[in-house]
Amino acid sequence: MTLFFSTEIFAQQYEVKVVTVVESIVPNGLGRSRMISANAERDYKEFTTTQSEDDNSRNKSDRSDIRVKDFDETKLLNFYNLGGIRFQNIAANDALITSKINTMLAEGWDLAFVTSAVESDAGEKDGQGIFITRLVFKKLKQ
Repeated sequence: MTLFFSTEIFAQQYEVKVVTVVESIVPNGLGRSRMISANAERDYKEFTTTQSEDDNSRNKSDRSDIRVKDFDETKLLNFYNLGGIRFQNIAANDALITSKINTMLAEGWDLAFVTSAVESDAGEKDGQGIFITRLVFKKLKQ
């Protein structure tokens, strides 16, 4: 006996939402730390070109069309202040990030995965640095 299954029956349609946390690791508390969540949608295909040996023309997408102005911005505290690393600031940021995660879970989102990276101070004259975390949520489309 042979069974045939339509892949459409088993395919699940998810929507995905990314929340980005940027925490400053700039000395003396001079940086800016934020949690960002876009409310607008963009179709990447509108801003994508395919490069080939025959056609390597420049992608001429207009930055102003890509830019999202409809987003949630949550202020976070910097890891450093004038006295050095500030553990209370880290705890405060953890509380805000936890609140965001709990809210999204209550709204039916599942935390699919987390990725993070750091760009740290490269020496005495650099004075730059961020710790970035992307939280990727998913839920079944309605």
